[in-house]
Amino acid sequence: MSKYEDEYDMSDRYEMDQHMLAAGRHENLAPEQEGLKRDLRLRHMIMIAISGTIGTGLFLTSGATIATAGPGGALLAYVIIGLWLVFVCQAIGEVATLLPLPGAFNAWGGRVFDEALSFQMTYMYFIYWALTIPAELSASAVIIEFWIGKDSSFPSWVVPLIIIVLMVFINMAGVKTYGELEYWFSILKVLTIIIFIICGILVDAGAIGGTTYGFSNWHIEGAPFKGGFMGFIATLVTVGYSYGGSEMTGVTAAESRNPHKHVPKAVNTVLIRIAFFYLISIFLLGSIVANNDPLLINADGSAAHAPFTIVFVKAGLKGAANYMNAVVFTSVFSAINSDYYVATRMLLSLSRNGWAHKRIGYTNSRGVPVVALGIVTFCSCLSLITIFVGSGVVFQWFVSIIGSIIFQSWILILFLHFRFRYCWKAQGRAVGELPYVSWGYPYGNILATIIGCCCIIATWYLSIINPPHHPGADASEDMLATYHEERDAYIQGLLGAWFPWVMSAILFFSYKFTRGTKLIKAEDADLDTGRFVPSESDKEDLKPHGPAWKRVLKMFV
Repeated sequence: MSKYEDEYDMSDRYEMDQHMLAAGRHENLAPEQEGLKRDLRLRHMIMIAISGTIGTGLFLTSGATIATAGPGGALLAYVIIGLWLVFVCQAIGEVATLLPLPGAFNAWGGRVFDEALSFQMTYMYFIYWALTIPAELSASAVIIEFWIGKDSSFPSWVVPLIIIVLMVFINMAGVKTYGELEYWFSILKVLTIIIFIICGILVDAGAIGGTTYGFSNWHIEGAPFKGGFMGFIATLVTVGYSYGGSEMTGVTAAESRNPHKHVPKAVNTVLIRIAFFYLISIFLLGSIVANNDPLLINADGSAAHAPFTIVFVKAGLKGAANYMNAVVFTSVFSAINSDYYVATRMLLSLSRNGWAHKRIGYTNSRGVPVVALGIVTFCSCLSLITIFVGSGVVFQWFVSIIGSIIFQSWILILFLHFRFRYCWKAQGRAVGELPYVSWGYPYGNILATIIGCCCIIATWYLSIINPPHHPGADASEDMLATYHEERDAYIQGLLGAWFPWVMSAILFFSYKFTRGTKLIKAEDADLDTGRFVPSESDKEDLKPHGPAWKRVLKMFV
């Protein structure tokens, strides 16, 4: 096979397979798969998996983690949550390669455990992405302040509104346009982080900027573990938000041209992304920017500037700082693009499973769920109201809620993977029959489950300790102001830690009792409907091509 054929997944033969798929001869389609287009190529899947969701999580909230837990505490939090995520993505890869459903892992519950769990997970995952959109829109307003100034009379809602309009046009163009944009945005983000790491090393060593930092910020007051254990666990939800979206490979699998090839390659990039993008970046940020630097978080609790930008400012490279802020802004735009994509697919899954109005599941000739897109756009417009509360304040509140929902989704994914393997074995099927087998099972899953449970319990504990106490009627204005700040932070913590679990319990038990659902027996689990059956061109595409050294290199790059 030529290099051209390999890069573009043998497009000519793929078109023939698409006609077979439309005629129903390619695979036993699940209702939620009908009408979608398999237009995502390998390069799209890889780049979306590597950096498609890198946005406000890494570029904005990383400053808050260092300010709260110090450089050591922040780095440890990213390592632990990253280890959890690696095995979550492996679980997703195994099942999504076999069953590439738009509902992704949220649909597994209805296959192997209880339909009520699938109902609950799909609605919660939609809520997660529906809340992520206003969080990203709020962040876009914060980033613009770098150029126009915080006291500018420029309306803060204009830029988010422009982004919403652009999102409608992009998503109406179809999944291929989404994948192409994410591909180029991801390249920009990857190159920028590589440049940042190089510049960060030079700044830390004193080669540029005039100051040698080295490990000095790891030995200042409070460092390396600022706030001790409590400071560490206070960053867990924020770090979870930063990693959020890494699991969306399970969603994009439904519109991948060849899930058997693309999904495994995509999920196997997660470890590289965590080690290279997140851990090295956090280490350099913690080394260069002191945990007590007022630029990390401003007086009213909102992010002042992206911490990546602060590094360039310290280097004395004002032009580079403007460039970095522009990249952060395009990253937020890219992240919102992903938000729209996943939110519309969750609504599609809800509709096709009979859990939302059937018209919401309508797709046009380009495979776009247009009614779902309209609903997501309407919700996005409503979110503009939150901008008036204060972009930074709104962003921090959403981070608390979204981070907890992410934790819940990840722990349930691991549970359903255990259940999937149990059902697979109970039906007399061998593990070797799976198109992709997650590495590290079951020990990796057990370790990840322990980490996940500890993180969730820690966030619960953190949310209920140290409630604020009113200073009394004779308190000064400063004391009352401090009390109000502590009260708001306490409410934010309670809402973030408990909302996902209370809401999930309501969804699960209300559906279970009204529909009378029961636990699905392992031997009755549906592990075939919607299963991807590769065509001859797909099978040919799975065969190794090219010299051995190139195949080895492709495993890492």
